[in-house]
Amino acid sequence: MISTAEVRQVLIDGVVIEEYRDDPRGPSALLFRRGQAGRAIHVVTAPKEEYAAVITAYVPDPAIWNDDMKTRRHPR
Repeated sequence: MISTAEVRQVLIDGVVIEEYRDDPRGPSALLFRRGQAGRAIHVVTAPKEEYAAVITAYVPDPAIWNDDMKTRRHPR
C-alpha cells in the first residue's frame, strides 16, 4: 500500500524521471521519490491548471528498473 501522504510527498518534491508530452490523454510525467523506510515510489501525474491529476502510483519493479529506480533496464 502507498499512503496518500506518500503520494503527496512525491507530487511536492519528487523528481521527474520521464515525460510523456505526446500522450493522447494530455501531457503527463513520471515522478520518483523515496517514501517510508526508503522505499521507491513512482507517481504518474498529469498537471492541470487547478490541480495535479494522479493517474497511478506504484512501487517500481526491480526487473524493469535499474537499482536507482529512476532508469529503465530496457528503454521503451
